[in-house]
Amino acid sequence: MIANLVQLAAEEKQNPLIPPGPELLVGALAFAVVFFFFWKKLLPNINKVLDERREAIEGGIEKAEAAQTEAQSVLEQYKAQLAEARHEAARLRQEAQEQGAQLIAEMRAEGQRQREEIVAAGHAQLAADRKAAAQTLRQDVGQLATDLAGKLVGESLEDHARQSRTIDRFLDELEEKAEATR
Repeated sequence: MIANLVQLAAEEKQNPLIPPGPELLVGALAFAVVFFFFWKKLLPNINKVLDERREAIEGGIEKAEAAQTEAQSVLEQYKAQLAEARHEAARLRQEAQEQGAQLIAEMRAEGQRQREEIVAAGHAQLAADRKAAAQTLRQDVGQLATDLAGKLVGESLEDHARQSRTIDRFLDELEEKAEATR
């Protein structure tokens, strides 16, 4: 059969680029059927899918723009809150420093007051000790002076009132001499 076709092709001298008439008619008819089918059935479905896709893309772009706008708004709110929080933190830090300085001043004043109380109590104790020591010394010196005076005079100075007057007079004279030399 192939041999027949080859022999037939050799006998006819036809242009290979131009198909025979019946093939051209069948091809044109098949093309018209396929074109009609595509035009009536497939093309509307393709256009519908493309329209839906375009709408989805446009809707997605609009949603993306809305989301970007919302994100920008949220970012601005966040920046405002952050600035406010920083301002509040600075204010709280300043208050804490002021309270710390005030507390330090109060503690210093309290320490100063306590120190003054301790110094005053020390001075009072020192004055009381000095007075007690002076009193004890006065008695001891008076007793020694009385004993010495008794030995010098040769008589007993046992009378207590007399002894006290003599001791007081002697000590007063010593104090006057000490003040005069200062």
